[in-house]
Amino acid sequence: MASHKSAEKRARQTTRRTAVNSARRSRVRGSIKKVEEAIAAGDKKAALAALRAAQPEIQRGAASHVIAKNAAARRVSRLNARIKAMA
Repeated sequence: MASHKSAEKRARQTTRRTAVNSARRSRVRGSIKKVEEAIAAGDKKAALAALRAAQPEIQRGAASHVIAKNAAARRVSRLNARIKAMA
């Protein structure tokens, strides 16, 4: 258990930050899942709309270091390629 003032403060900050990060990660995963479900259903228009909504979420996740920058770029790129291949 934290025994210094600074250590107690860091413990509080870590708890808050963990909650924020898990919420962000969940939003990123949920938005990606919506795109993948639309792709699986074969609905190109819905998949494009879901990707447009998911892309800012993924980029926000990368900006806040919830996922790596290159991983975010790769996710967007691969989702976009899968949607284009639906033609």
